[in-house]
Amino acid sequence: MALTFIYGQKHVQEVDCARAIAEKAGVEWHSMDVSFIGGLGRNSLTDSSMAMDAEKPADGLPNTFVPGRNLFFLSVAAVFARERGIFHLVTGVSQTDYSGYPDCRDAFIKSLNVTLNLGMEEQFVIHTPLMWLNKAQTWALADELGVFELVRHETLTCYNGVMGDGCGHCPACKLRRAGLEQFLHSRE
Repeated sequence: MALTFIYGQKHVQEVDCARAIAEKAGVEWHSMDVSFIGGLGRNSLTDSSMAMDAEKPADGLPNTFVPGRNLFFLSVAAVFARERGIFHLVTGVSQTDYSGYPDCRDAFIKSLNVTLNLGMEEQFVIHTPLMWLNKAQTWALADELGVFELVRHETLTCYNGVMGDGCGHCPACKLRRAGLEQFLHSRE
């Protein structure tokens, strides 16, 4: 079962991508509107009046950081899953190639896993298969799993909502492109 969140993101097309991929995979898909998250703090992913940081600031978090996003997502997902008898949660966070978001770190995920277990008297396991993979290794995994072309052309990483290779300017596109080029170069 897959769960996708609508949180007021400007690149809301990612929801349509998730639905289409779930359909292709024959996976039951749900979406949940948690738009209030986008308005809790100022960030350029949900506030169209803010210009997006092109690079991570040396002295702080990038303005693409949505405060509490993964905390809310995983907490809500755990309640949603518990009510369906599901206790394994999978998320695509990565500490290796992250943009400086504290809620993508391994320590945060482990801490939240303990908190969810204590808070709901259940034994959840949060799986993070991309945690220690850089973007080139993530592309290699997609290739190994036989979904390279799907990931390359039918997913949305771009914070500006451009499918496939994206806009090429936002931080997410830069990371994705550098990883793809490194992976393709390693295959030559």
